[in-house]
Amino acid sequence: MFDVVVVGAGPSGATAAEDLARSGIRVAMLDREGRIKPCGGAIPPRLIADFDIPDEQIVARITTARMISPTGRAVDIPIENGFVGMVDREHFDEFLRVRAAQAGATRLTGTYLRIERDDAGTHVIYRDKTSGEEKRLATKLVIGADGARSRVGRTEVPGGDKIPYVLAYHEIIEAPAKTAVYDPERCDVIYDGAISPDFYGWVFPHGKSASVGMGTEVDSVDLKQATADLRAAAGLTDCRTIRREGAPIPLKPLDRWDNGRDVVLAGDAAGVVAPSSGEGIYYAMVGGRVAATAAAACLASGRVRDLKLARQLFMKEHKMVFRVLASMQNAYYRSDERRERFVSLCHDIDVQRLTFEAYMNKKLVRARPMAHLKIGLKNLAHLTRLIPASRV
Repeated sequence: MFDVVVVGAGPSGATAAEDLARSGIRVAMLDREGRIKPCGGAIPPRLIADFDIPDEQIVARITTARMISPTGRAVDIPIENGFVGMVDREHFDEFLRVRAAQAGATRLTGTYLRIERDDAGTHVIYRDKTSGEEKRLATKLVIGADGARSRVGRTEVPGGDKIPYVLAYHEIIEAPAKTAVYDPERCDVIYDGAISPDFYGWVFPHGKSASVGMGTEVDSVDLKQATADLRAAAGLTDCRTIRREGAPIPLKPLDRWDNGRDVVLAGDAAGVVAPSSGEGIYYAMVGGRVAATAAAACLASGRVRDLKLARQLFMKEHKMVFRVLASMQNAYYRSDERRERFVSLCHDIDVQRLTFEAYMNKKLVRARPMAHLKIGLKNLAHLTRLIPASRV
C-alpha cells in the first residue's frame, strides 16, 4: 500500500514524488523509460534557487535574448544582473528522478493503463516494462503528471480531455562554434509566420549541443520542414542531428485539477505552461510541489476537498502572470504584421527590463508605475496602428 502513486516522472512528477518522500509519505513514482520531451531547456534563477539545482546540470548560461521579426529585424535584450540557465532534458529529468528515489520514493518503470476501485480501495494498473505483465499498485491518492495528453486527466478529471495545446517539435544538434548568426550565450526567438503561423521558432544553446525547433496549433503545418527551414536560416543545416522529438504543449490551465475523490493533476497534465512564451519547466515543478502539498494535506486531514489546494495555491501566485501572457499572445501572435509590431515594442528599454525582471523572479514587477504607463500607451498605439511597426 502506498499513500500516493505519481504517474509520470518528468520535472512535475519527480518534484511531487521527492517532496512527498521527504515528508515521510509512502510514494511510488511510475514512468515510461526513455521518453524525452521537446523543450528549449531554459530555467530562470528562481527555479535554480527554489529547487536546489546544482551547477553541473546547467549546460549553458544565457546572457542575451534575441527577438527576430518576420522581416528579419533583430532586437537583442541583455539579461542584466544574472543569466538564464539551460538544461538538457535528457539528463535533467533523470537527475530529478534519481533525486526523488534517493529521498525515498519507490521508482517503477512501466506504462500507466488505468485506475480501478473496489472495496479494498484505489489501484493504479500499469504494464511493467521488464516483464510485460499488468501490475497493481494499491494507493490512497494518485497524482497525474503524465503530460499534456494525460491519460489520468482524460479519464479521471472533468474537463481533462479538452485541454488545448500546440504541437512542438525540435531537433537537438551538435552546436557549431560561435558565428555571425549563432552565439552560445544567446537564445534566439523567431516570430515569423513562415516558421510558425501562430507561435514561434527557437534556437537555444545547450553547451555542446543546441535545441532548434518550433510550435504551432495549425494542423496543416509540416513541423519537420519548418524546423529544416529554421535551421537553414540560422546557418545550422550542416550541423549533425543528435535526436529529434515532438510532443504537445498545453496552452491553458484546466479549470479543475482534481476529481473530488482521489486524483489530482500536476504540470502539463493540469495545463500549466505559460502562454506566449511556452515556458514549462518552472511551472511544471511548481505544479508538482503544490500537488504534493495538496496530497499531503488530504492524507493528514482525510478531507478530499483539500486536493483543491493544488490549483488554489498555484493560481494565487501565478494567475496574473498567465493572464497577462495570454493577452499578449492573443494580441500579437495573430499575424506577421502584429509580430512585427511586437518585436518593435521590444526595442523599449522598459519593456526589456520589466519583462526579464518578471521572468527571472516569476512575478509581475509593480515598482515602476511610470514605466508600466509608458508601456501600456505604446502597446495601445501599436495595436491601434497609430505608429508604424518599423518605428523603434
